[in-house]
Amino acid sequence: MEVNDGERKVEMGLGLCPDWSELTRECLLDIFSRLSQEQRWVGPMLVSKNWMNTCYDASLNTIFDLETRFLSFPESINWWTPEFEDKVDSFLRSVVDRSEGGLTEIRIRHCTERSLSYAAERCPNLEVLWIKSCPNVTDASMEKIAMNCPNLRELDISYSYGITHESLKMLGRNCQNLKILKRNLLPRLGPNLPTIVVPLDYLATFPRYGNIEAKIIGRYMPELKHLEFRYSTLTARGLDSVCKGCSNLEYLDLCGCISLTRSDITTYTSSLKNLTEIIKPDFNPPIAILRVPRPGNPREE
Repeated sequence: MEVNDGERKVEMGLGLCPDWSELTRECLLDIFSRLSQEQRWVGPMLVSKNWMNTCYDASLNTIFDLETRFLSFPESINWWTPEFEDKVDSFLRSVVDRSEGGLTEIRIRHCTERSLSYAAERCPNLEVLWIKSCPNVTDASMEKIAMNCPNLRELDISYSYGITHESLKMLGRNCQNLKILKRNLLPRLGPNLPTIVVPLDYLATFPRYGNIEAKIIGRYMPELKHLEFRYSTLTARGLDSVCKGCSNLEYLDLCGCISLTRSDITTYTSSLKNLTEIIKPDFNPPIAILRVPRPGNPREE
């Protein structure tokens, strides 16, 4: 194409546009490393086979974070189906393979024993593991995590009821760098509870051994700095075990722990000198009052 500016002609053609296909792999890796994982999924991976293969490089697959993706959609009961779990499992296994064993962080929901065991056997440098709402993850795969991933420093097993206190014991013994533990349960009773989407029969399987878990945490996880225990069944005895064993705690979440009193929390947390934030249960929940007229009282009938 020619543009006449009066006295001279200026040629404009495709040659003026940069040819991105000529970029070296090193340049592409440098550019792609500045993008989030999700940005790479919806951008470079769709441009060309070369760019897609570059996105598969192990150096770009050390972190697998689906949590932000889950948070961007309204919760669905379909997430609790075997078909959805199969998709999540397949995704996790593929990222494990791309990382060539270099995964250090996994944040995921609704995976199963199969993919978690696969990751545990191939990713010894794992430091962060979030497996929220994974009903088909049990102590079997958590044992592999405990034995094969000694560098684990952050663990979120919230709403994963197949994981018992036995896993906490194994993890505490083998993962001595553990600093953050989230063992939250789903809310079950009470007014003004948040809306949750979960099969009703699953709610009934919630762990009932809060004091046993608390005792194990206090004994085997002395380096904890952050502990979330929302809606646990622990009592004052369990809280005492945690506070005596985890003296370095800086953050403690006891929301929904209705077996604790204000006095219990004040008494046992007073020994935690580094504690900067504590989330307490609601000690004054609203009560629904049923007004029934007394027989024979016309003013109330």
